[in-house]
Amino acid sequence: MQIHSSIPELRSTLGSRGRIVFVPTMGNLHEGHISLMRQAREHGDRVVASIFVNRLQFGPNEDFDKYPRTFEDDCEKLRAAGVDVLFAPTERDLYPEPQQYLVDPPEIQNQLEGEVRPGHFRGVSTVVLKLFNIVQPQVAVFGKKDYQQLMVLRNMTRQLALPIDIVGGETVRAADGLALSSRNSYLSSSERAEAPRLNRLLNRIREAVLGGETDFVKLERATAVELDNHGWKTDYIAVRRQSDLQVARGANVPLVVLAASRLGAPRLIDNIEI
Repeated sequence: MQIHSSIPELRSTLGSRGRIVFVPTMGNLHEGHISLMRQAREHGDRVVASIFVNRLQFGPNEDFDKYPRTFEDDCEKLRAAGVDVLFAPTERDLYPEPQQYLVDPPEIQNQLEGEVRPGHFRGVSTVVLKLFNIVQPQVAVFGKKDYQQLMVLRNMTRQLALPIDIVGGETVRAADGLALSSRNSYLSSSERAEAPRLNRLLNRIREAVLGGETDFVKLERATAVELDNHGWKTDYIAVRRQSDLQVARGANVPLVVLAASRLGAPRLIDNIEI
C-alpha cells in the first residue's frame, strides 16, 4: 500500500490508470470501515482510502482534539484489506490557506443531525468535494450508519453533476446489534451493556410500521421517553422518507427511522430502513 500526504504526489501516483474507488474516513478504523474497503474492491480496479480528521465538521464544543487517532493501527488494517493507496494529508496539505469557499447544502443540513450540530454538513460537504477533486474517483463508498451524510453527499454529487457513483455500505453491527462506531470506545462497561437498546427500539418501530401503524409521531415520542427513562438523553427519533429525509405522511414510500441519543458522554446514532 502506498501512502501519500502530498496532493501532487497522490495525483502522480493515481494518474489515469484504472477505475478508482474512493473510501474517505477520519481514521480510528473498525470493522465497519474495513467492510467498506472490501465492498469498494467490487466496484473498480484501485481502492483509495483517506484518513483526515476534518476540523470544519466539528463544532466548537465537540471532540476534535480528543477524537481517537490511531494511524499505525489503521495502516495495518488497510493493508490487510487490500487497499492500494492511502491519502493521509495534514491540515497544511488539505487547507494550505483558510477555506473560504464552502459547500452549503440545502435546508436538510439544519435538521436532525444538523439541528444538533450546526454547520456539520457544510464542513462534511466541503471536505468531501475537495477530496473528490483531489482523488478524482469514479466511485465513492460511504456507510449507511451516517444516513443523513450519505443522502447529503449523494444529492450533492448528483446536483453538481460529478462523474462519481455513490455507493452506500450496510451498517456493520456487533453481535448484540450495536452499530460499530469509532466513538463506541468512549462507552463505559455499563454503558456498553445498555447501548444495544437503541437498535432494539428502532427495530420495534420498524415492526410497528410494517404492522400498519402510521402515527409516526406517537412512535417517535414513546421511543424517546423509553430511552430517556433508561438514562439516555435523546436528541431525536424520526421516521422520514429515505429519498430526502423529509417528514413522512404515510408508509407508501420507502422510509427510514433515524435516531441520535447520548448515553453518558458518547453520542450514538443509528438508523433502520423500512
